[in-house]
Amino acid sequence: MKSYDVAVIGSGPGGYVAAIRCAQLGMKTAIIEKYNTLGGTCLNVGCIPSKALLDSSHHYEDAVKHFEEHGIEIPGEVKINLEKMIARKNGVVEQTTKGIDFLMNKNSIDVYHGLGSFADATHIDITKENGEKEQIEAKKTIIATGSKPSTLPFIELDKERVITSTEALSLKEVPEHMIVIGGGVIGLELGQVYRRLGAEVSVVEYMDRIIPTMDAALSKELTKVFKKAGMKFYTSHKVKEVTRNGNSVTVKADDKKGKEVVLKGDYVLVSVGRRPYTDGLNLEAAGVKVNDRGQVETNDHLQTNVENIYAIGDVVKGAMLAHKAEEEGTMVAEIMAGQKPHIDYNLIPGVVYTWPEVASVGKTEEELKDAGVKYKSGQFPMRALGRSRASMDTDGFVKILADAETDEVLGVHMIGARTADLIAEAVTAMEFRASAEDISRMSHAHPTYAEAVKEAALAATDDRALHI
Repeated sequence: MKSYDVAVIGSGPGGYVAAIRCAQLGMKTAIIEKYNTLGGTCLNVGCIPSKALLDSSHHYEDAVKHFEEHGIEIPGEVKINLEKMIARKNGVVEQTTKGIDFLMNKNSIDVYHGLGSFADATHIDITKENGEKEQIEAKKTIIATGSKPSTLPFIELDKERVITSTEALSLKEVPEHMIVIGGGVIGLELGQVYRRLGAEVSVVEYMDRIIPTMDAALSKELTKVFKKAGMKFYTSHKVKEVTRNGNSVTVKADDKKGKEVVLKGDYVLVSVGRRPYTDGLNLEAAGVKVNDRGQVETNDHLQTNVENIYAIGDVVKGAMLAHKAEEEGTMVAEIMAGQKPHIDYNLIPGVVYTWPEVASVGKTEEELKDAGVKYKSGQFPMRALGRSRASMDTDGFVKILADAETDEVLGVHMIGARTADLIAEAVTAMEFRASAEDISRMSHAHPTYAEAVKEAALAATDDRALHI
């Protein structure tokens, strides 16, 4: 039986980063992955493949709608080859997952493919696909098993017409009418992919707005852009029934007043969130506790109730984000090595990779109001930027919220071109407790989208934006 200082169960962004950091710190490390490829949901059926399809569909939409205005003429009709588009996405996934194989080898991390299951707190059984079993010993273990798509109790996921995000990434045809249940990140991203490719898309959301956890102004702007693109929204609607008849699916939902709406389509994408995934781990054998939401319980150091076992990522409390899992994986490895790392969860950014992109960090305006915090707000529209006009990406804005007395930046919310990258400026500023005036006095290159951040900071500082 092989013995290790650390065993990591799960090879998603949290797991493989934790394994690398453990190895860097001199620990003999093993990683256990249930599936044949490393990378978890994010690399195989999440972040990476969805971005590949978003980019491909964006190119198609530009060719159909915008190339002519740029002076680019394409003889004949622009056509979609969905099979080729999916194949390119698969190629991106394969290249990325092979990169993880390289990193495991480079850092001398032993990789086990099979279902990891606790025999006790220091021994893990690994069951391969062919049924073969082996056992390893680990002084410490990191649980990084991630999450799976959630559903509603009355919905039967047949994975053909009533599907999750996993199946939506590999459809054989462009839907005629895709009904998306859930107006969160995943549903909106995949909804935009298929809307661009020609599908009618209807989004049914239980809350009164899409992306309900983000600042309300972002929701309002994104809804406006999507409606302009032809997407339909049914907010404040509670889905009560989903039925399939052949290739037809029907969704019934009630609004707040109990009035029923009936939607008919050929695909239903169920995108109502994700649940922690601990199936098969046999946590009971190790004595690890989970809460009533299925999350592994941990303390501030991400240590479970069993001293030598830790848990990170989607399987513990907090936002289900790949970069949050990575930070936790690094933190746990460093704690194990006797260091004293720290994560400020308020400064974990959230991003929606639609176009325009949506990004946010810190407190929303609604949260500040609820907490009774006195704040000031500065906002600057993307349409006022020369860079935005040059690229025809004029939708959106940057909004900065700062403390009314100290001017410290409390939250930054942006929607527009490349805001997924721009948000890092806000995170950096807030990590160093910057004021709105600090940001406003930094030189931003011209012409760039980032100038909107400077202008929003100026707007928050005595309302002195220069270009509006």
